[in-house]
Amino acid sequence: MSTLRIAVVKETAAHERRVALDPDGVKRLQALGAQVLIEVGAGAAAWFDDESYRTAGARLLERAELLAEADLVLSVGPPADDVLGMLRAGQSWLGLLAPLTNPELVRALTDRGVTMISLDGLPRTLTRAQSMDALSSQASAAGYKAVLVAAEHYDRFFPMLMTAAGTSKPAAVLVLGAGVAGLQAIGTARRLGAVVSGYDVRPAAREEVKSLGAKFVELKAGIAGAGEGGYARELSSEERHAQQQELAEHIARHDIVITTAQVPGRVPPVLVTADTVARMRPGSVIVDLAASRLGGNVEGSVPGETVLTGNGVRLVGAANLPARLATSASQALSRNMAALVQHLVRDGELVIDLDDEIQRGVVISHGGQIVSSAVAAVATPTAGATSSEGQAS
Repeated sequence: MSTLRIAVVKETAAHERRVALDPDGVKRLQALGAQVLIEVGAGAAAWFDDESYRTAGARLLERAELLAEADLVLSVGPPADDVLGMLRAGQSWLGLLAPLTNPELVRALTDRGVTMISLDGLPRTLTRAQSMDALSSQASAAGYKAVLVAAEHYDRFFPMLMTAAGTSKPAAVLVLGAGVAGLQAIGTARRLGAVVSGYDVRPAAREEVKSLGAKFVELKAGIAGAGEGGYARELSSEERHAQQQELAEHIARHDIVITTAQVPGRVPPVLVTADTVARMRPGSVIVDLAASRLGGNVEGSVPGETVLTGNGVRLVGAANLPARLATSASQALSRNMAALVQHLVRDGELVIDLDDEIQRGVVISHGGQIVSSAVAAVATPTAGATSSEGQAS
């Protein structure tokens, strides 16, 4: 039996500084009997140098040689176009591949006979899958960083300060969405001394928000948006309009608003309209964690940019915040990757078993076929309308 070779590629997407596996992750995978290959410079942007990987026992290779040897390739995001041409049938690719919004990638990997495994599809309600939950670990990093980004753009103090020059009142922060990212943002803003409120359409989130010392915003409309598995369901247009109208009153009273509502594979819900932004005070800041090419939670936000409105409100399109916390985010992602690989490897070999509940969620294509029904609905040219289940985090 040949040794399983697991490779880690260097990310090439703009502003992406994370790496899929840190040196500690190398040791975890070697314990499975695998040989770990690392592309030269793969971890440099996250401050893991090549020597640290060598010391952990990995082999350092240039990209072409690495891909030629690899059985399983690990990445943070989707492979670059030039990499696709280097892949061969029988290989497997594991990462945060966003298959619901990347149908061309799904078809490209499937046509090449590459097994596509995406952490996006992990069934997050399974207790035994928690150590593999990359969406949660990266959302936690994003929520933490969102508050620091907000503080950077806010021209006043976060905490109440009493000095000889006078007293400054604490910042009033509102976090919309109390999933993993939202709860982390609430906790971080509280630690910085802000007065924090939180809102979520799921009634169960009320106690989680309060447990962090924040006030839970109650809407008179009484919208309950709990979905299956503890996720938020998509609201109707009438519910969404009522939510926007009532939230506007609360948003206008806050100095900083952080929005976190995302639905994988779908357009994010608009929580903050342009009219609401126009009612906010000059110097206010909104950080839109959902900002992407699909849209965002805030009308007028632009992914990767900060927009200053005519009434002096900064709209921060906070695209890919985990990459701005590259070391910690990579360490967490590495543990998620290693945990999933440990689940996939049996007796030293990568085993695809679609009867397994975890694999049924993460394996997108195998043996030249798209095996995920949800992804097939968007990646098959003759398929009907898109459908997906998501979370507001």
